[in-house]
Amino acid sequence: MNEQTEIPGGPDREHRRPEGVDDITVEALGALSKALETTERARGRLYDFHQLTGTADLQLDRAVELLEEAGHPEWAAKVRSEVLGRNVIPGHWTFQIVEAYNATYYRPFQQLETSAVDELAQGRDHLYEAEMKEERRTAGHPDHVARLPDPEL
Repeated sequence: MNEQTEIPGGPDREHRRPEGVDDITVEALGALSKALETTERARGRLYDFHQLTGTADLQLDRAVELLEEAGHPEWAAKVRSEVLGRNVIPGHWTFQIVEAYNATYYRPFQQLETSAVDELAQGRDHLYEAEMKEERRTAGHPDHVARLPDPEL
């Protein structure tokens, strides 16, 4: 499908392949986008790690308080000095790991993917998926429309 092929009820202009963009380029951009989406999921897990570790560290305050209240000041001091506020890897708290990941890997990857889509597909994202949707739609089925009707038409 190319930009000139307007299928009634088909995808909007932003989800139609620009003239001159070949199948392999669409597939390559789809693979690049999928890899970035996987990175987004990994990044989410990194934020889970960050928040869960921070929550656990804050919960240690209660453990210290209860150990002291129970008459175990030596254990309270041990928890406070050995675990509370400890680096998760040498020299780093979790926020520093998140910042390094974002700066070193995530943002450059995100910018590269955006640049590739801009240069190779005139900024039209998800062409691979849009074309897959067109191939899999059942013509005339109300739950298989390409897009909602334009209210201005």
